[in-house]
Amino acid sequence: MEKKVILVVEDDPTVGESIRLLLKKRGYAILLASNGKEALHLFRHEPVDLVITDLVMPKMDGIELLEAVKGLKPETEVIVISAQGTIEKAVQAMKLGAFDFIEKPINPKVISLVVERASEKQTLILQNRDLRLKLEDKFHFKNIIGRSEKMVKIFELINHIAPYDSSVLIIGESGTGKELIANAIHYHSPRAAMPFIKVSCASLSEGIIESELFGHEKGAFTGAITSRKGRFELAHNGTLFLDEVEDIPPSTQIKLLRVLQEGEFERVGGNKTIKVNIRIIAASNRDLQEAVKGGVFREDLYYRLNVVNIKLPTLKDRRDDIPFLVNFFIERYNQKYRMNVRGISQRAMNLLMDYEWSGNVRELENTVESIMVINSPEVMDIPHLPQEIRDFKGRPEVIPVRIGTPLEEVEREMLIQTLKATKGNKRRAAQLLGINVRTIHRKMEGIEELPSTS
Repeated sequence: MEKKVILVVEDDPTVGESIRLLLKKRGYAILLASNGKEALHLFRHEPVDLVITDLVMPKMDGIELLEAVKGLKPETEVIVISAQGTIEKAVQAMKLGAFDFIEKPINPKVISLVVERASEKQTLILQNRDLRLKLEDKFHFKNIIGRSEKMVKIFELINHIAPYDSSVLIIGESGTGKELIANAIHYHSPRAAMPFIKVSCASLSEGIIESELFGHEKGAFTGAITSRKGRFELAHNGTLFLDEVEDIPPSTQIKLLRVLQEGEFERVGGNKTIKVNIRIIAASNRDLQEAVKGGVFREDLYYRLNVVNIKLPTLKDRRDDIPFLVNFFIERYNQKYRMNVRGISQRAMNLLMDYEWSGNVRELENTVESIMVINSPEVMDIPHLPQEIRDFKGRPEVIPVRIGTPLEEVEREMLIQTLKATKGNKRRAAQLLGINVRTIHRKMEGIEELPSTS
C-alpha cells in the first residue's frame, strides 16, 4: 500500500520539523511549506492526501489555504493547528470543511490520532466513490443496448423518474431486461450509494416469504434459532426490487401494502414496529391487471405499485436493436474470454434478425456466448449458428411484384402474406402495415385464401 502524503504548513521551522519527524516515523510521506502560497504551489503539483496547516501565517493564512484546497480537491482532509488566541478562527475553519483542529503546544499522541482518523475517513470516501463509479459503469444505460424508438423512450422515462421515490412497476417477458432497468433506476437515483436488495418472489415458498421479506424473531417458528433481519430492513434508505411480484401470496400482499402505505411492519413472531425508508421497484412477466381480475392479486396493492409503469418490448418488437446487441455481446465476451472475434457476417446477422427469440435478449446473449466458446471463429457466420436458427423459416420479408401488377392485387397479396406471417393476428398485421384493425376487417371481405384469424 502506498504511503499517504501529508503536506505540513507551518511558518515556525522548529514546529514544522518536529511534526515531520513524528509523522515520518508513523509511515507517512511528508512535504513541508512555510506559508500558504508555497503550500498551494506544492498542492497543485504533488499528490497530496492530507494537509496540516497553521492558521496564522504570512502571505496566505490557513483559512484561505483551506478554501483553496477544498476547491481544488474536495476529498482532501485538512487539519488546522490553532494557538490559544485563534480558537474562534479554528471553529470557522471547521465550518468550512476542516476535519479537526489541534491546539498548540502540539501533543504527539493527539496529532497522531487525528491524522490516523482523517486518513481512515479519506480512504473510506475514496473507496465509496470508486465503488459507486464501478456500479454506475456496470449499470449504465450503455449496458442496456437499444436504439429503437421504444427503447429510447424507456431511457428517457428512466432519466425522468429516477430522482423521485415513486414506486415503479416493470412489465416484460422473461429475458427482456427487467432487472437491468431496475438497476438503472436505482443507480441513477439519490439512493445510489445505499443498498439495492433483490427478492425473487417466485423462488420463495409461501411458508418462508414473510420471513424473507420482514425478518423473524428468535423462536418465531421451528428452526428460528436466532433473530434475523428481512429484506425490507436490509434495504433501508435504499431500493427493494421485487421480481416476479405476482407470485407473492395474498396473505403477504396485505403486509406489503401496509409497508407501502405507512413504511412500517413487524418481524414474524415479533411485536416491535420497525420503520423503513425504501423505494419499491416491482417486476412481472404477466399483466397484473389480469391477475387482479382473476382475484389472485390485490387491486389496492396493484395501484400502489403501478405509480410508474414501464412496459418492456420483446426482442421481436425491437429487431432493429439486434445488430447493436450482437456486437455488444461479441465485445463483452472478447474481453471476458480474451478472444478476438472480429464481428459477424451480414448473412448470419440476417438470420439472427429474422429468428423468433422466445427468450428475448437473454437468449440472444446466451447464443452469442455459446457460438464464441464452441467455435472461436474469426468472424461469426451461418455455419456457426445453432441448427434451430439455421433451419428457422421466418415470415417472408420480400414479396415479389411484377411491374404493371394492378395496385388492388398488390394490396391483396400484401395483406394475405402479412396475415400468414403473423399467423392470422389482425392486430399485429395492422401494426406491420401501418393501418388500423378496422381496415384489416374491411379488406378481408371476399378474400378466401386468408388464414384463420384472431
